[in-house]
Amino acid sequence: MSQSTVLITGASGGIGSATAVAYAERGWRTILCSRRRSPLEGVATDVSAAGGTPVVAPLDVDDESDVFWRLAETVESVVDVVVPAAATTTGPPGDRPLDEESYEAFDAVLATNVRGVFATVREALQFMPPDGRVLVPSGSVAREPVAGMGAYAVSKAAVEGIARGFAADVEQTVGVVDPGIVSTALTDHTGRDPESAGELFHWAGVACPADDLDGAIVDLAQWKRATSGD
Repeated sequence: MSQSTVLITGASGGIGSATAVAYAERGWRTILCSRRRSPLEGVATDVSAAGGTPVVAPLDVDDESDVFWRLAETVESVVDVVVPAAATTTGPPGDRPLDEESYEAFDAVLATNVRGVFATVREALQFMPPDGRVLVPSGSVAREPVAGMGAYAVSKAAVEGIARGFAADVEQTVGVVDPGIVSTALTDHTGRDPESAGELFHWAGVACPADDLDGAIVDLAQWKRATSGD
């Protein structure tokens, strides 16, 4: 039996690295992606220590060719779960009014957070089985206006649309996972420990009913209700 495989972009820290460890604790092969190799090496050490098999695969999600060739080089059989967690922002949360966002910053955020997610999912689907799952990270800022969130909020609204579109068009299960506010560089290290987010993404990838996830949003509360008896 082949080892289950998860592909994670933005795996060098935050939700991405926490998700990698959560899957590693269940023995998964984890393809770790981010722009720079050096931070991934540390995550790979954590994945190995947790019982998983790490594969370090630096790539730029803004470049669809880079995404495809990294997948072609690193996928042994199929990718069972894809977590396109690579994201960027232009400053501290709440301090980025959209009317003050520069065109350059807006384009940079959408290039990674929106086009990068689209490219990752579109290219990864070629390597996924029909029962594979894509878990697109998002948050309530995509649906509820919050002052000062700038292009980041716009990007999250857009990726939720991307998830719904793929869910309507492909065999695989594609949904949005909302872990709430998690302590990462993007939140100025405000929020809950990323470890809980990693567990949520593992549950969404293997245990959440497909009908509840496909084209929909699953969140921390649903995970807690589903696992409260574990």
